[in-house]
Amino acid sequence: MKRVATASFIGTVIEFYDFGIYGTAAALVFPHVFFPALGEAEGTVASFATYGVAFVARPFGSILFGHFGDRLGRKKSLIATMLLMGLATILVGCMPTANQIGVAAPILIVVLRILQGLAAGGEFAGAVLFSSEHAPKGKRGFWSMFPNFGGGAAITLSNLTFFLTTLLMSDDTFTSWGWRIPFVASFLLVIFGLWVRLRMDETPVFKKQIAQSGTSRMPFVEAFKHQPLQVLLGAGTVMVGFALTYIGGTYLVSYGTAVLELPHTFVLGMAMAGGLSISAGVVLGAVLSDRIGRRWVIVGAASAAVVWALALFPILDIGSRAVFAIGLPVTMFISGVATGPQGAFLSELFHTRYRYTAAGLSYSLAGMLGGGVPPLVAASVIDSFGGFVFGCMLAGVCLISLISVLTVGETRQLDLERATPADPT
Repeated sequence: MKRVATASFIGTVIEFYDFGIYGTAAALVFPHVFFPALGEAEGTVASFATYGVAFVARPFGSILFGHFGDRLGRKKSLIATMLLMGLATILVGCMPTANQIGVAAPILIVVLRILQGLAAGGEFAGAVLFSSEHAPKGKRGFWSMFPNFGGGAAITLSNLTFFLTTLLMSDDTFTSWGWRIPFVASFLLVIFGLWVRLRMDETPVFKKQIAQSGTSRMPFVEAFKHQPLQVLLGAGTVMVGFALTYIGGTYLVSYGTAVLELPHTFVLGMAMAGGLSISAGVVLGAVLSDRIGRRWVIVGAASAAVVWALALFPILDIGSRAVFAIGLPVTMFISGVATGPQGAFLSELFHTRYRYTAAGLSYSLAGMLGGGVPPLVAASVIDSFGGFVFGCMLAGVCLISLISVLTVGETRQLDLERATPADPT
């Protein structure tokens, strides 16, 4: 299990480092590099729109890579997602600016962001299943947390990379070419991640499924035939983690620098602290979920998130560094607690024949609605109506998660190898 957890952790760190550095660049650089003609506010909206494109692509990536993950195995699909993510990220770092090739630059950025979204859509479910399908039942929450733990580490690593880059060069140099370094440097991480994943074996649950009854010919069709409601409720349940993660880890970086006018290095430092906070929350949520159940951990985190969402922007608008140093890490910590149980929760919710597809689709739908929409509309809503109105919208997303998990119920007692109506055994 230590080797499996290490492989899941390292692979997800690399995948979501690539995914995360785009969000940081979208907040700090891309409005000036790819949308200079739009101005500060409109350029930020356009930049986050390209960021949000990946969330629209994620469900399609879940269906694509989930299909092959359910038919050919978790390992092969995970290797493919890493290759695709790595290639797209390196090409972003090599992309000419709008001043060099005009409108073609943002168009190409959107294409590469779609490829990142497809890869991310297939990555998480595979990494989670790789851990959960190896894990003993009583410790499934703990061992399934490592992909999410890797996601928290990726947030810290991506912001650290930009922090060091901005610290070691002037703002003009950073905007000119320094922002490219984190993207191109991911090449080394991808090579290492491939080496780790190629050395791992397939999960015993998937092997048993093949030996007993083979695999599903159409996992997507079976998932919606047998568990359509669970796919939607699973998405609703994990939306809270996405909403807080991408508001705290991405939009607040832009809000702190552009609206509150705090220094870039300070904001990036707090973003790194946010990465550590979400990691601590993930561990706490996962461990508690093995003791008291997935349901009650997510209920508690979602309830806290509703209250915190309403208070967040009025608190941040005080404008001091101390307040920002509290607001961002607390947001990420609550997100981590909600996220900690979700790997085991989604694994337990679905049957083996289509688990990769269904879990990935739930996760990606939640990402599209909870992680993609709030950062996209945040700037315009706050500019027009104020931070409290946007906080009400954010609280509404968290409330959806609360209602969804209460509807689903507890999953900790379920066996990953249980039969389905489509299984001949």
